[in-house]
Amino acid sequence: MSQKTITIIGSLNTDLVTLTPRVPSGGETLTATSFSTGPGGKGANQAVACARLSRPKPTSSTPPSSSITVKMLGAVGSDEFGPPLLNSMKADGLDVSGVHVVSGQTTGVAVILVEESTGENRILLNPGANHHLQPSHFLTAESLGTPKPDLIIMQLEIPLPTVLQILKTAKEAGVDVLLNPAPAVKLPDETYPSITHLIVNETEAAILTSRTMEEVEASDFSWDIVTSELIAKGAKNVIVTLGSKGVFYVHVGMEKGVHVPAAEVEKVVDTTAAGDTWVGAYAVAQVGKGTGVVSEEDVKWACEASGRTVEKQGAQSAIPWADEVDKNI
Repeated sequence: MSQKTITIIGSLNTDLVTLTPRVPSGGETLTATSFSTGPGGKGANQAVACARLSRPKPTSSTPPSSSITVKMLGAVGSDEFGPPLLNSMKADGLDVSGVHVVSGQTTGVAVILVEESTGENRILLNPGANHHLQPSHFLTAESLGTPKPDLIIMQLEIPLPTVLQILKTAKEAGVDVLLNPAPAVKLPDETYPSITHLIVNETEAAILTSRTMEEVEASDFSWDIVTSELIAKGAKNVIVTLGSKGVFYVHVGMEKGVHVPAAEVEKVVDTTAAGDTWVGAYAVAQVGKGTGVVSEEDVKWACEASGRTVEKQGAQSAIPWADEVDKNI
C-alpha cells in the first residue's frame, strides 16, 4: 500500500484540567477533586487521534510504522509548555517538523473544568502562539507540505483569515480538506465548495445555519434541513455529531441523511477530546480508502473510537490506538 499523508494545520495547547464535583457559581469557591496538566489543543488532539488510530499501540519506545504519515503544522511559544507538547506528539509517531517555536510568545493554554457527575467540560482558551499562523504563510501548494497531503484537517483555533486562505490554496492544489469549525463562527458562503468533509456538532451546526439551540434541540427537528443547506452551499460531505444521540451524515447525491447511533459506553468519565477523536478516526478511515465520500462504516468506526475516549480521563492521554477500537462493527 502506498504511503498516504494527513496534515493537520491547527492549534497546540497545554490543558490545565481541574476535576470538580460541580461547576461553582459566580463568587463561589469550591474544593476541587484533582488537577492535572497535559497536552491539548483541537489541532494537536486531532493529529494525535490520526496518528494513534492509524497504527497499533507500541510495545516499545519506538512508535510502530503505519501506511499513513501524520504531520502537524502549527506554532508553540518559547516557554516551558512548548517542548513537552512536541515531545509528546513525537512519541505518538507524529512529524512535528512543521511546528514553529515563536520567540517571545506563550504557548496556547486551555483551562478546563470537568464536572465529575456528568463528565461534561467547560473550557477557557488563551490562543497564544496559535495566532502566529498567518494567511501569508499559506499562499502556495508547497506551503501545505511536501509531498502534497492526501487530506488537510483544520479547526478554528487559529485565525479565521488563515483558515480561509488555506481552503483557497488547497482547492487550487486539488487537496481534500476536512474542516471542523470549532469554536464555531459563521463562514463566508464562498468557502463551502472548498470543503470536502464538514464535521460539526449541534452547536456548530446551529451557528453555521443561523439557528437557535432551542430549534435544533427540539424533539421533532429534522437534521436533513441543516445538512441539505450546507450541501447546497457546496460542502461535499456533512456530518453532524450529536454526542450520546449518535451521528447524522449526508453526502452530495443522497436524497436523505442517515442517522447512526452512538457506540455503547460503559461509563462517561470525561468528554474532553471525544469530538477530536471522532474527527481523527474518520480522517484515517477516509484516507485509507481514498474515495472522498462518507460511509456508514466510517461513521460507526469513528463513533466506536470516540466512545473509548469518553471512558477515560484527559484529552490526548484518553485517545485510543487502532487496536483498542473494535473492528467488528
